[in-house]
Amino acid sequence: MNLRVIVIDDHTLFREGLEGLLTRRDIEVVASVGDGEQGIRLAQELKPDIILLDMRMPDLNGLGVLARLKETDLEMPIAMLTTSTEERDLVEALRNGAKGYLLKDMEPDSLVVALRDIVAGKTVVAPALAPILAKVVQGNVPSDSSEESPFEDLTPRETEILGLLAEGQSNKVIARNLGISDGTVKLHVKAILRKLDVHSRVEAAVLAVEHGLKESSKNS
Repeated sequence: MNLRVIVIDDHTLFREGLEGLLTRRDIEVVASVGDGEQGIRLAQELKPDIILLDMRMPDLNGLGVLARLKETDLEMPIAMLTTSTEERDLVEALRNGAKGYLLKDMEPDSLVVALRDIVAGKTVVAPALAPILAKVVQGNVPSDSSEESPFEDLTPRETEILGLLAEGQSNKVIARNLGISDGTVKLHVKAILRKLDVHSRVEAAVLAVEHGLKESSKNS
């Protein structure tokens, strides 16, 4: 599958290096720009398969570009590609609809796999950020049910496991930590994904982040 990508990043050297890296891996960079406003216009004109967006940019920053893009009728996924490992940046990007949060020091082949996964409909967060994502999930998943909560059908045990799987823990490790069998954990994870209508552990964690933020803003 030949992916068409737009890169929006204000660092010219990084853009050119990334363009070469992606091109060598059969990914077509249809535009590579350093200005958020220009990136938005080109996205509407060229309609790529995915947009790679830097977080820190002058004038209109990455979150501003993300918010503006989500206001358009464009449906392609947007992935942040950044050096920022700040919890606030990760959370705000996911809350505003980013389908990926990737780090600039990723291995090239891992980046390409992530892009293809995102275009295929998955939500991808850089593995190095799993502890931050898990911390946010564990701090935001409400234990009480509410009528708007996508977690109201989760049992307390499933809610607990959601926090652990967001850390990237394997079923075996979760089983050992909770003193239950691998098979029981597997059943719980399947139930969590089914109840939340998602396909991966990361997507479940992202949903928890989004929901937790809505809950905390309601209560503040």
